Amino acid sequence: MANRGPSYGLSREVQQKIDRQYDPELEQILVRWILAQCGADVAQPAPGRDGFQQWLKDGTVLCRLINSLHPRGQGPVAKIQASAMAFKQMEQISQFLQAAERYGIAATDIFQTVDLWEGKNMACVQRTLMNLGSLAVAKGDGLFVGDPNWFPKKSQENRRVFSEDKLKEGQSVIGLQMGTNRGASQAGMTGYGMPRQIL
Repeated sequence: MANRGPSYGLSREVQQKIDRQYDPELEQILVRWILAQCGADVAQPAPGRDGFQQWLKDGTVLCRLINSLHPRGQGPVAKIQASAMAFKQMEQISQFLQAAERYGIAATDIFQTVDLWEGKNMACVQRTLMNLGSLAVAKGDGLFVGDPNWFPKKSQENRRVFSEDKLKEGQSVIGLQMGTNRGASQAGMTGYGMPRQIL
């Protein structure tokens, strides 16, 4: 946390709710995938949320990860270097985020730079990495390394093409959403104000 004291009241409750969303099991899956994907040049993090945050905080691991999902020499992040300066670390995180959006992650599924750098919302960081892994598996371009069962399967398009005859045949059918007039009639109805006949 960057130069912030402890939070109290509603702010504390909100932060505790966000912290409870963090999944330690998902952390282990993501660490295994990142280590497999990036290779031996990435060190293993310390266990726990703080260790995971410190491991990703400078952005170098994230940039190596996104580069490994592209063919060699065509990675979106050209210059990856470790730096102790805060603005350099945040710049590398934002480069990863821009590359992830170009890779196909929806803008609504991407965490903010401060979520990771300050450790405010590590659950959101986990969700972004989970979506990235799912998308890498779904692309099937041979660049994904690891077990595809680590990630939920993305839905695939199932386009159907019907012939003109089949389409015209469907226009003559009245769907039940339009309603039906079978079985309903006014037989036995009495006029307004007349008593009902109970037999």
